Amino acid sequence: MPNIKPRGRIIHLNADLASRNRGSDVEKTIIFIHGAWVTPLCWEKFVSFFQKEGFNCIAPAWPYHDAPINDLRSNPAKELSDLGILEIVNYYEKIIKEQKEPPLLIGYSFGGLFVQMLLDRGLGRAGVAIASAPPKGVLPIYYSVIKSIFGMVFPPFGSKIRALSFKDFQYAFVNTFPREEQHDLYEKYLVPETNRIFYQALFAPFTNTTKVNFNKSQRVPLLLIAGTLDAICPAAQIRKNYEKYKKSNAITDFKEFEKRTHWIMAQDGWEEVAEYILEWQK
Repeated sequence: MPNIKPRGRIIHLNADLASRNRGSDVEKTIIFIHGAWVTPLCWEKFVSFFQKEGFNCIAPAWPYHDAPINDLRSNPAKELSDLGILEIVNYYEKIIKEQKEPPLLIGYSFGGLFVQMLLDRGLGRAGVAIASAPPKGVLPIYYSVIKSIFGMVFPPFGSKIRALSFKDFQYAFVNTFPREEQHDLYEKYLVPETNRIFYQALFAPFTNTTKVNFNKSQRVPLLLIAGTLDAICPAAQIRKNYEKYKKSNAITDFKEFEKRTHWIMAQDGWEEVAEYILEWQK
């Protein structure tokens, strides 16, 4: 497994939105983990909200996602092609262990899967997985999922770094939004991504890459959040994920938000989601 040395720095959005002190004395720390195709910029609304509530907010970029959006689009790091799920999870584990107190972990999409994997490793004080990609044992056998990911993984040959088409973004992320807003979001947030993580997720039933112990009773609390109109991580799939934890004595909760797409953490009404998390984690 390669030793990941990301270009540049950990992204903290800007000095007003997130703390730059990874070893802060503030005990109420949140580490935000973004998903595929985006950067920590997708957390700008959540970070602002939780900072106002007194939290020390840290939003580290995945390795090789730590540059301005235009630079990532025009000149993605060659090393991005070899980036896989375990490299990303190991990278966040190091950041978590640098904190003086176990932080709250909040992840979106693939970041939600990473939160589940990190909690399984005994990290964090609690975890929130928003619109989470599924761990091993949760089969994404839904028409909308297959339609969403088809353009992401096929054709299987060619570049190991791939840009998401606007058409695929429309359907998978913002399927109910006005076209102009879809276009604005695509231009503001979307970056090329490593193909490797998608193939690892696709073949997860045959490997242990995304495996978690659903029956682990010593795990800290976990909240799984779903949106009823999510195409790529549908609510039914996330409910199945939640049900996998039923045999465990660890606290596991599920919350479904009406009329929310995969862009649930930033679409209109995101405040309701943030406020629910705020109350849940107390």
